[in-house]
Amino acid sequence: MRVVLDANIYISSLISTQGNPRKIMEKWEEGAFEVFVTQAILAEVGRVLRYPRIVARHGKDEGKIGRFLKLLATQATMVETGETITVVTDETDNRYLECAIAAKASYIVSGDNHLLTVGSYKGIIILPPAAFVALLDASLG
Repeated sequence: MRVVLDANIYISSLISTQGNPRKIMEKWEEGAFEVFVTQAILAEVGRVLRYPRIVARHGKDEGKIGRFLKLLATQATMVETGETITVVTDETDNRYLECAIAAKASYIVSGDNHLLTVGSYKGIIILPPAAFVALLDASLG
């Protein structure tokens, strides 16, 4: 299963060891699905991880943030996007759609209402974390 995870999934999984984003990351680590990223997604994750309010919650210094981004870049499959699209009003959210198209992904997992309102795009289903966890649980038995 080919999946693109929104930055909010990565950030939430770092802030809390409970909840669906953490379950998603654990399932990925177990090899339940393949994650795809682009340089733009990695840049957004890094930018958000450095927000002062996020730093205060997860307590990661610059070195730990850098190591997390490097781990993400090496564990996920990096793709180059072939087209720039404008489907969502929040421009950064379009990068996830572009990544999913380039990766031929089945799903984008996001807690972002801009993406969730789209529902699906070019056969790519956009799911909130709880629905994706339920899908994984059903498919993995």
